[in-house]
Amino acid sequence: MQRRKLGKTGFEIAPLAFGGNVFGWTADEATSFRLLDAFVDAGFNLIDTADSYSHWVPGHKGGESESVIGRWIAQRGHHEDVVIATKVGSGQDVGYRCLRRDYIMQAVEGSLRRLQVEAIDLYQSHWDDEKTPFDETLDAYARLIGQGKVRAIGASNLGAARLQQSLDVSAKHGLPRYLTLQPLYNLYDRGAFEGPLAELCIRENIAVIPYYALAAGFLTGKYRSEADFGKSARGPGMKKYLNPRGLRILDALDRVAQRVGETPAQVALAWLVAQPGVAAPIASATSVAQLEQLIAATRLDLDAEAMRALDEASA
Repeated sequence: MQRRKLGKTGFEIAPLAFGGNVFGWTADEATSFRLLDAFVDAGFNLIDTADSYSHWVPGHKGGESESVIGRWIAQRGHHEDVVIATKVGSGQDVGYRCLRRDYIMQAVEGSLRRLQVEAIDLYQSHWDDEKTPFDETLDAYARLIGQGKVRAIGASNLGAARLQQSLDVSAKHGLPRYLTLQPLYNLYDRGAFEGPLAELCIRENIAVIPYYALAAGFLTGKYRSEADFGKSARGPGMKKYLNPRGLRILDALDRVAQRVGETPAQVALAWLVAQPGVAAPIASATSVAQLEQLIAATRLDLDAEAMRALDEASA
């Protein structure tokens, strides 16, 4: 499989990241282990999680996903063949947006303990914390890199202006810079990333790891009316996509999928994998069969006609 450079991190990754938000939530531990084994066996290696996953589940407090991954790593006895990416700054105790130095220095210890690793491969700022200066946040990361607890850093949910500010601060003070970005980006959600933010990432060689690659499942075609909302725990969140534009996108996906002999989900993922600057979309699965479908999408090269039809439908 052709691997891609993960920006300037030094890592090379396969073109699909496994979204660990499902571990310990919609995928129990045994299922999660099977999924992770199948993912790695197929040649893929980027696993993304966060210290807050899955705090939204009744009885959970966050850290459940990291703990599942950690027990999987412990069972294998090694993790040099995978890139573990986690996120910090969205703990319930701090109102979900905190990138203070003291908070990061404390939070990293919990993530290291749960993941059962000596160093986090990619440590990412989960949300923009406008109350904390970039130099304070980046200084915390500098200390962690110096201590050998973190190998590279990235950001999530930063707009173009704020990402540029962070890069300027890094350059001015000789601090580590964000090497990756996790934006909301998929065939439906295009506006927040395309344009200045995408141009900045490409210009600065910041690797893009889009989350909600399938719009939380909408782009699979599973939800076509409100009657379909009961099909999964994510169903009620589909309401925002069920509009004339969303249905137009599903129609285009259906037509392209029928022509190329693949599923709408595979076509939507293949479109995203082909976008400039994208290193690896993040997608989740709760069964090995689902995962195999996602993996197959990375081998699908859409022709110009298909790309044009999808671009026009989702414009």
